Amino acid sequence: MTGQPKILIVEDETSVAMMMVFLLTRAGCEVQSAWKIEKVLELAKLYAFDLVTLDVNMSGANGFDVCRRLRQISNLKDTPVIFVTGCVTAEDRQRAFEFGATDFIEKPFDSKSLVSRVLSQLEGSTMT
Repeated sequence: MTGQPKILIVEDETSVAMMMVFLLTRAGCEVQSAWKIEKVLELAKLYAFDLVTLDVNMSGANGFDVCRRLRQISNLKDTPVIFVTGCVTAEDRQRAFEFGATDFIEKPFDSKSLVSRVLSQLEGSTMT
């Protein structure tokens, strides 16, 4: 990966999205954020993101469906996806990995842990 890693945050809770944008931008990432499915798909087609974070339950969208649709876009087929969600059932966690998640972070999350896990996924994706 050359330059700043590009991250797409898919989150409908404005305060959470803003916090994630702030934290990951401070960590040296270029960050885009959206939650409406049309905007998410538009951004996904325009940019070669190095990582995507996804909420599971959003207004008008289901994170699992969004993940499935993102995986159909050629430049995101193998991109790491981290589910960041308040849905913490074992079934939700299992479904996230079945839909191609590379990590699952529960809300509320620890800021340092979030940044560390995102950066770890980015490092891991450059080794493949």
